[in-house]
Amino acid sequence: MDPLTIGMLVILAVLIFFMFRNGQKRKQDQEALLSKVVPGAEVMTTFGLFGTILEMDEDTNKVLLESTPGTVLTVHRQAIAKVVEDEPVIADDTLDAETETTAVAPAIDTEVGQRTEFDASTDVTDSRDKKADQ
Repeated sequence: MDPLTIGMLVILAVLIFFMFRNGQKRKQDQEALLSKVVPGAEVMTTFGLFGTILEMDEDTNKVLLESTPGTVLTVHRQAIAKVVEDEPVIADDTLDAETETTAVAPAIDTEVGQRTEFDASTDVTDSRDKKADQ
């Protein structure tokens, strides 16, 4: 056997190894998700809906999901993408002053839908007028 054939076989063996490893990893992740999907768990569906599981029917693969109080939806069991777990909240005083950024949204008059404050640094028409004058 020449070295090229041996190299190709080694590459093929590595690809097959990673293919099986990835499949096992996905299977473990799916089993972990299924163990957490129980009535009372807060979940997110594949289409981005958050809700709490009320009831699961194993025979028909249907899940009763309460998205808001009084609103119960029926979704397929495979539509459950992940279980939402409580994330630790970072206190504001632990952030550095250098890394902390604040975004200020313009004040909007809700009745009319127009700005009530004017900031010339963010005005788009101002920069267009300057370019036109040049």
